[in-house]
Order: sequence, then structure tokens, then C-alpha cells
Amino acid sequence: MSSPLPPPLAPQTLAAQIERSGSTHHHLLQLHAAAFRSGHHLHPIVNLKLQRSYSSIGRPDLSLYLFRLTPDPNIFLWSSIIHSHAFHGLHHSALLLFSQMLSSPSSPTPNAFTFSSALKASPLNLGRALHALSLKHSLLSDTYVATSLLDMYARGADLSSARKVFDVMPMRNIVSFTAMVTCYAKAGRLELAYKVFDAMPEKDCVCWNALIDAYTQHGRPNDAIMLFQQMLRSGLKPNEVTLVSVLASVAQLGWLSTGKWVHSYAKNNKITFTLRLSTALVDMYSKCGNIQEAFLVFDSIPNKDVVAWNSMIIGYAMHGQSREALRYFSEMQKTGVQPTDITFIGVLNACSHAGLVTEGREFFSSMVKDHNIEPKIEHYGCLVDLLGRAGFVEEAYDLVTSMKIKPDPVLWSSLLASCKLHKNMILGEKIANFLLANGLANSETFVLLSNIYVALGKWEEVAGIRRLMKEGGIQKEPGCSSIEVDRKVYEFMVGDLSHSLSKQIYAVLEEFNVLLKAQGYIPQTDLILYDLEEAQKQRALAVHSEKLAIAFGLISTLPGTTIRIVKNLRVCSDCHTFTKFISKITGKKIVVRDRNRFHHFEDGSCSCGEFW
Repeated sequence: MSSPLPPPLAPQTLAAQIERSGSTHHHLLQLHAAAFRSGHHLHPIVNLKLQRSYSSIGRPDLSLYLFRLTPDPNIFLWSSIIHSHAFHGLHHSALLLFSQMLSSPSSPTPNAFTFSSALKASPLNLGRALHALSLKHSLLSDTYVATSLLDMYARGADLSSARKVFDVMPMRNIVSFTAMVTCYAKAGRLELAYKVFDAMPEKDCVCWNALIDAYTQHGRPNDAIMLFQQMLRSGLKPNEVTLVSVLASVAQLGWLSTGKWVHSYAKNNKITFTLRLSTALVDMYSKCGNIQEAFLVFDSIPNKDVVAWNSMIIGYAMHGQSREALRYFSEMQKTGVQPTDITFIGVLNACSHAGLVTEGREFFSSMVKDHNIEPKIEHYGCLVDLLGRAGFVEEAYDLVTSMKIKPDPVLWSSLLASCKLHKNMILGEKIANFLLANGLANSETFVLLSNIYVALGKWEEVAGIRRLMKEGGIQKEPGCSSIEVDRKVYEFMVGDLSHSLSKQIYAVLEEFNVLLKAQGYIPQTDLILYDLEEAQKQRALAVHSEKLAIAFGLISTLPGTTIRIVKNLRVCSDCHTFTKFISKITGKKIVVRDRNRFHHFEDGSCSCGEFW
């Protein structure tokens, strides 16, 4: 004889069990079945709990299915289903539901939660209409509605309206303050963002993250790291989001010691190494010059996505380990991960840094043919750079002039640099005249134009270039090199005398210049763009910023310590030769990150193999 069925659960009991079910799909289906058997599945409380639970496990479709079965949904059910779709990024569906609610025959009056949910899904124009509607329903005084309005205007980059909402809010909480900070931050108004942040009566991790990330994204990594240090001093514990932003700033600056400290902090404070955080570490180590550590982190990631693979491929390309970059591209595809346009920037850069012309052409062609990825200006730039530096200057020029996309100054600069490198002065002068005639020259192209004219001995044209730059207010970006010693960063400009150890630095440089000349080093004075005496040109070359930074590193670090330099411009060929000699004489390994790539100098040779 079969045992009797258990008595059906009361609606309140079912609702409580559904709320406690957590995120277990199977358990939730069992409770749903129990509710259906007992006839309570459409009970308002049970129905609401089921809908919210399905949404919480990422199944808004099941929430909607259940909602459609409800005969006369009340305002709580309407608000819940709108919120579910807005939360999951299904903005069109959320707004359609909101519209259906307003137009239904038994339309319930929308409440604050309804409006705040709809506003999360609204673009600027529709959001303004909802603003007026919320005013009609006397809901502007509600903190959640006001904060959602503020967030909507922030997303739409309407700073003026966002500030007006913020200023008239009857009560401001930490969420509304953070929304205002984010609004200014996204628009790049960092001083205003900081002013609002500084006025906050209390601060949580979210608002700190918003400001730190803003400084990182807008190219002020020093300030981002200073804010992070302030956050730590305040006693607030950073989370994964904080560290991802901080690591991005460290990567911009190339401060390896600081990056290592952040990595150790995450370990010591038991912060979970998510895929995003691990990928940020790979990127940081790559850009700070330690590709071996980048690989160790990458190797520890269990389920790598395309962003993680891209970081490792680009890292190897930056360090001149082109074959490794291409090998990892192949490995990525074997795992079933599909490449993106970012992947091909890394792959083409790898080909460019090793002179792999045939492979580069094939990869560029395969983007559209095999992967349906339309090349962007960055991909054309990589291929032009590859062809030009490998000596196929005319082919590179043909590519630039036949592109579907309008060439940018970076492309022209790359092409001009190739003309100079391979002494194709006829084409170089042709490009120079074209750029000048069409007003397309920027500071970098002006400098390269000067280089072309210097090589041709056309000093009048060089003077003309300088005159055009002066008239246009265009200034050559000054060279700046930085070195991190004992987690303190020192910066050097060309001919810098501001450092407290300047006398020792210049004495070391003078000593090495004598030694290097005895070893066969000849200063490349043809790089000087002024018609000066030879001795004056040599003195100008001797005080380049990376030479000063290297000299400081030699007197400030212990034997066996790697000297790591970050330069804002491309390393000139004279400094490249100088650094090779220094690495041989001192036995020190010197790693230089310039605008284009990494150079690892060791025992008189460079990892770039003279192809840079």
C-alpha cells in the first residue's frame, strides 16, 4: 500500500521556502511544482517570490512566462518583472512592459520602484518623459526615483540636468552621491567628480572605485594610485573592482614594484582571483616588463576567455617574442575561443616586431575571409608598420592610399619613419609635401618631416617646418623617462638637472661615454635636427632622458638588479646603441619600454634583434 501524499503547503510557507531556496535551479523548480500542485502558484506572494527567484538565477524568461499567466497582476508584480528585465540588460523588453502596464485596462498606479526600474532601462529622450511622468505622480521626492533619474542623466551625458536633480534632492544617500561622482567622471570632469566625492559624509567601496577608475580611464594613473593609497589609509578594504582599476594604472605607468605589491595585497587579504582580476595581472606584468610573471598568472587561470588570451598574445608581441605570440594564437583557437579584432592587433604586432611579412599578410587577409572581422585603422597601422620596416615601403604606401578608411596621423608617421629608415627620400618628400599641403601634419609627423629634410640636407625646409610648427602652436613632445627604485618613481627630462644626484649622474655618463667610445661607440649626430657643430650635437645626444635614467639606475641599484626604464617616446637609435654597450660593460640587464614595445638589453645585444 502506497504512503499518503504530504499535505499541501500553505502559501506563506511556500513563499518562505522559495525565498530561502537561493540560486539552486533544481530546488526552485521543485518548489514551483509544489506550488502548482497545491494551486498556489498564482497566489500574489508565491507568484512574486517565484518571479524574483527565477530572475535571480538569470532566467527572466521564466519570470515573464509566469507573469503572463497571472490574471490581474498588481503593481508589485508589474514592478518586479520590469526590474527583472532592466537588471538583465533587456532594456527594450523592460520599457515595453512598462508601456503595457500604463495602457492596460486595469492599470495600477506606478510606484517609486516601478519608476526607478523603468529609468534604469531608459535612454535620455525617454528618460526625460519619465521624469515628467514621475513629477505628475509626485514621486520626485523619493530618493530611489531621484537617484535613478540622476543615473539616467549621467548615462546620457546630460551633466546639467543630472546636477539639477542632485541639487534639489530632499535626501542624498551614498548611492546618489556616487551617481553624481560617476556622472562627472564619465564626462572627464575629474575635478568636479572629486569635489562631490570629497563632500560625501560617508564613503563606501563603490564610490572609491568610481573615482579611481575615472582617473585611470582618463589617463591620470598617478592620481588613481594616490587615491588608492588614501582609500587604504581610510581603513576601507578594496575589492576586486578596485584592484582591477589600480592594476590598469600601474600598467600605464610601468611600475613593476607597485604592481607586485598590489598582487601580494590581493593574496594576503584573500581577495578572490577572478578571471577579470587575473587578466588585469597578466596585462600589468606584461606592460611592466615581466613577461615571465605574466605567463605564470595566465597559466593559473582555469577557464580563459578571449580577453585573457588577448592579454598574453599582446604581451608576447610587445616583448618581441613573436613566435610565442603566434603559438598562443593557435592554442587559443584549438580551445574553441574565437578571436576578436583585439586579438588580431596582437597577432599583427607580433608579425611587425619580427619582420614576418608573409605571415602578416596572411593574418590580415584571414580576418575577413575566415573570421568575418572587418579591419580597423589599428590593423592597417600594424600592416603598414610591418611592410614599411621590412623594406616594402612602396607597398605600404599603396596600402595607405587605397584604404577604405581615411588614414590617420599615426599611419602617416609610420610610413614616414619607414621612408627615413630605408632612405627612400623621394617617397618621403612626396608624403611630406602632401601632408603639409593638406594640413594633415601633427607634432610627430612634423618631426619626421624634419628628419627627412635633414637627411636630404635641406636646411631651409627644416627651418620652414619649425616655422610652421611655431605658427600653429605645435610643440614636439618632450622625451621623458622614468625609473622605479624601492617603490619610488624618478622622472627625467632631456638635459634634466633637477635631481639631487645630478652631479653623480652626469659624472657616470661622462665616464661611460669615454669607455664606450673606446669600445667603438660613435654618437649618431645625424639625429640632431639643428645645424650645429659636431661637438654640440654630441652634447645634445648625451643628455637624452633614458641615458640619465639609466645612469641613475646604475648608481642606485645593487649589482644583479635589472634596470627598468619607461619612456614616453620611441627610443632613438643612438640611445639604443648606447644601452647595448652599457649592458655589456656593466653586466646589467636593462629593460626599456618605449612607445612601441619592450627592449631587453643583455650582454651587448637587444631582444628586438635590431628590428624595431
